Amino acid sequence: MDFQLTDDQRALRAGTRELLAGRFDRDRLRASVGDPALDRALWRELGAAGFFALRLPEEAGGVGLGLPEAVLVFEEAGRALLPGPLVACQLLAGVVDGVATGEKIAGLCDGRGEPWLWEHPAECDELILVDGGAQGRTGGAYRSAPDQVTCAPMASVDPLTPLARVTDLPRGEPLPLDVPRLRREAALLTAAQQLGSAARTVETAVGHAREREQFGVPVGSFQAVKHLCAQMLVRTKIARSAVYAAAVTESVLDVTGAKLLADEAAVRNARDCLQVHGGMGFTWEADVHLHLKRAWLRAECWGVASEAEELLAAALID
Repeated sequence: MDFQLTDDQRALRAGTRELLAGRFDRDRLRASVGDPALDRALWRELGAAGFFALRLPEEAGGVGLGLPEAVLVFEEAGRALLPGPLVACQLLAGVVDGVATGEKIAGLCDGRGEPWLWEHPAECDELILVDGGAQGRTGGAYRSAPDQVTCAPMASVDPLTPLARVTDLPRGEPLPLDVPRLRREAALLTAAQQLGSAARTVETAVGHAREREQFGVPVGSFQAVKHLCAQMLVRTKIARSAVYAAAVTESVLDVTGAKLLADEAAVRNARDCLQVHGGMGFTWEADVHLHLKRAWLRAECWGVASEAEELLAAALID
């Protein structure tokens, strides 16, 4: 079996990177730090490009591609630190009217555990609760209008991702969604975003190590810096293999392992990238902290490390 990307998949990845570079470059990224409100025009452009309708069948107005292609697109979104409830809108396209085209923005609220967090509450036109369900039950998905939701302010570690803590969410109209599959795909697409961030911090660290000089030579010539960059690359490649494989198998254990590895790669690579930058890496002007903060946030979404480790350990015992 050939696991190499096809020409069409490479073209999709390159096209997504080109689109995001043109519409969400570094200047836009830094502007969004001060004003994290989502750009509706960009959201509609993403919809027109098929970002959200990527996996809808062509007869339903979609692109007709699969989960492996969605992973490639979300990897590029993570690389660019594109903000917004991207995972929610990808999964709810074709379920909530207007989401596939980018005319509406929908959010997902994970009802397992506490607190219930809502990303970009001021921007969402609809909020979907993914209920945790009782013991032994899969739960359900219910839609709510934002004005029906009671929430409290919540400080976000990521300046590009405003959060609210949901204190009361009435269960409205039930949606015909396969909740276990939705959770699995949400975890995988989040892992793809983490993978993109991990890859970007490798590029950033290596670029800085080549340009920054100490004692008349690039800092990248020092063995300690070489080792940091090499470890970052290894983490990224391992995570990429796991994420791409899980997109093909779609098994619970593969997705769990992929999310665990991608979270580790994103967080640890951002930390090491900051270390390669030295004192400059701690400054607000450098972009490294934005990757680290996004990685911290995503690591707490759709499955945390402790849960993943317990699940994988139990599978080994069985």
